Amino acid sequence: MNNSTQFGWEIIRFDGGERMNAEEEIAAEFPLTIMVNGEEFATVVCSPTDLEELLIGILASEGIIRNWQEINSLHVDKELGFAYVEIDRPFNEIQYEHSKRFIGSCCGKSRQFYFKSDVKTAKTIASRLSITVGQCFELMKQLQEQSEQFQRTGGVHNAALCTPTEMISIRTDIGRHNALDKIYGHILQDRIPLHDKLIVFSGRISSEVLLKISKIGAGILISKSAPTDLALKLANDLGITTVGFVRDNKMNVYTHPHRIVEAN
Repeated sequence: MNNSTQFGWEIIRFDGGERMNAEEEIAAEFPLTIMVNGEEFATVVCSPTDLEELLIGILASEGIIRNWQEINSLHVDKELGFAYVEIDRPFNEIQYEHSKRFIGSCCGKSRQFYFKSDVKTAKTIASRLSITVGQCFELMKQLQEQSEQFQRTGGVHNAALCTPTEMISIRTDIGRHNALDKIYGHILQDRIPLHDKLIVFSGRISSEVLLKISKIGAGILISKSAPTDLALKLANDLGITTVGFVRDNKMNVYTHPHRIVEAN
């Protein structure tokens, strides 16, 4: 299997009615089946990069592990497309929880649908971090400039862990959720404190994305795309500042605007 992040593909391109032969770079799509304690857990379709971080982030997000030290061993066989994870407790106690629906209250407020794992792992954020409007624009500019794979293929999403003044790390994947899971795995592996951190993101802010931000523990999410209504209801309840449509020197602040200050 070719494990590069993009492929060259021969195409016929039409430009203003003119036909030409060209080579287009295409983002790689890699199916990875996750085995936990010898049992099949899930198959994810992802970009074949930062796979260990992706696995740690997924398992933490789904409530299978609480921290990466609970993993006894982790091995990825890229040729076969399998990841083998051994954890320090019986998997049969938890393997079905991630897929069961649960109706519950979020922080005693709006009544929403959750997976059981979300109830266990989503948390209310009480961050005192703030960021200026100008810093929001600058971080989004850096995300776009540093996304070389997107510039080549147009087929990936990016998530970045940042302070208000600095982009610390960026992860890329064909799936926007995977990009966030890679950031989460990176945070857990390196034990990165989050009191002064935020997430800058290229994708749509869905309810699942918002819950991942809650599980990560970031108080501010900045995206160049749109939110959904359920995502904003969850953001209100979970104390997360959501900023969307950050582009062309414009942006919308949807929830908890006290963390966005106007001074530049």
